[in-house]
Amino acid sequence: MLERFHGLPIRVIALFIFGGSAEKEERPARARTGFLMAAAGPIMSGVLLAIGPGLAQAESDLIGRAGVDIVAPGDTLLDLARRHGLGFVEIRAANPGLDPWIPAPGSHVVLPTAHLLPGGRREGIVINLADQRLYFFPPRGGPALSFPIGIGKKRWDTPLGQTRVVGKRENPTWVPPPSIRAERPDLPAAFPPGPNNPLGAFALDLGWDNFVIHGTNRPEGVGRRVSHGCIRLYPEDISRLFPLVKFGTPVIFLDQAIKFGWLEDELYMEVHPSQAQADEIEADGRFTPVHVPHIAWRAVRAAGEQANRLDWSLIDQIVTERRGIPVRITR
Repeated sequence: MLERFHGLPIRVIALFIFGGSAEKEERPARARTGFLMAAAGPIMSGVLLAIGPGLAQAESDLIGRAGVDIVAPGDTLLDLARRHGLGFVEIRAANPGLDPWIPAPGSHVVLPTAHLLPGGRREGIVINLADQRLYFFPPRGGPALSFPIGIGKKRWDTPLGQTRVVGKRENPTWVPPPSIRAERPDLPAAFPPGPNNPLGAFALDLGWDNFVIHGTNRPEGVGRRVSHGCIRLYPEDISRLFPLVKFGTPVIFLDQAIKFGWLEDELYMEVHPSQAQADEIEADGRFTPVHVPHIAWRAVRAAGEQANRLDWSLIDQIVTERRGIPVRITR
């Protein structure tokens, strides 16, 4: 199935470019966004709308626009991920088979920069561990913002649940908590503001002890399970989010690997690797398949009265491949 979306079809299909900027103005708009046309199989036809213009609609379940970039000499997937507001595992899952460290110049890279919003309350900050993204819903309405994040590693898993923002710190000092000091007794008593501070330039303190949403001095950890439970963002992203967040903003932690959402009259599905599979993808680009219980029931429930339009073979393929790309599943 890999050739259907990443390899051969990307090289032979025609690119119809519609212009427009990337989702974030500060990032270079080198990606080509628009329709990917040709006989690229059912997955490709399902995402035609998902990579077209005009998706950042407040009333839609889908935000952003996916696209394609072309590898320049010296690029790595880490470079392309940061350039386009993506995490490392996120971009690697969307491009199986592509060498993450020395991709061939001229290769086409799928940019999974369209996202279905997580299910549930859309208020304040919603963090979905499965897609390793933070969603911010402006209090006065308007389209949600979405940022890639680094989350807790194995045995330091980021918890699920709900809390609130109880503090905001600019140029914070980091004092390693006892749990981390037990693991690293060599750490200094405190890290003052500056380039060596793991919190970066901004920190949002949560109601849970020692849990913080913050920047980082190691941006290569964004889009990976590498933290001790906290949420880390690219420096440019936390600087954008920080002034928007007020004291008391609710923060919800979810783990939704499978998301459904509507755009106009079409139902989309987006499936991500589980956290364990994300670790495998980071390590070698592959993951162990797992059975997904009740997927038919979940799809029918999402489709409601439109259930007779569901494309079951396509749903099975999306669940199997887990590429983190919204795909239309109604016919």
